[in-house]
Amino acid sequence: MQNPISNPFVGVWAPRALSVLRFIAGLVFFPHGTQKLLNFPPREGGSVELFSFMGFAGTLEVVGGALIMLGLFTRPTAFILSGMMAVAYFMSHFPRNFYPTLNGGDAAILFCFLFLYISVAGGGSWAYDTFRTTKAGPTH
Repeated sequence: MQNPISNPFVGVWAPRALSVLRFIAGLVFFPHGTQKLLNFPPREGGSVELFSFMGFAGTLEVVGGALIMLGLFTRPTAFILSGMMAVAYFMSHFPRNFYPTLNGGDAAILFCFLFLYISVAGGGSWAYDTFRTTKAGPTH
C-alpha cells in the first residue's frame, strides 16, 4: 500500500479540497450576517441595529464570509472569525446548557475550529491569496 502522503493524487487534490472546504464554509457563514443586517432570510425580530454588538457580529459575518469565499486575506480573516465564534458560543450558547446538542451551539463550535484550521492551513490552491502570491497563478 502506498503512503498517503506520497500519493500523487492526494498531493494534487488536497489543496483543491481545502479550497472547496473554505468556499463552502464562507458560503454557509455569509447568510448569518445577511440575516442580522438585512433580515434576509427573514428572522424573528427583524434586522438588528448596525451599531450594536449583534450589528458588529453581522458585519463580521458578511465581510468575513465574503473574504473567506474569495480566499482573500484568508488566514487573518479566518483567525478573527474563529475567535468570534468562540465568543459567540460562550456568550450565547454555553449559558443555556452545558451540552452543545441542547444549547444550539453545534454550528458555532464547528465554525470556530473550521476557521482555526483554515487560519493555519491557508486558503488552498484556488484562493485569491494564492493567485496574488504567484505570478502565473497556482500550478494545480
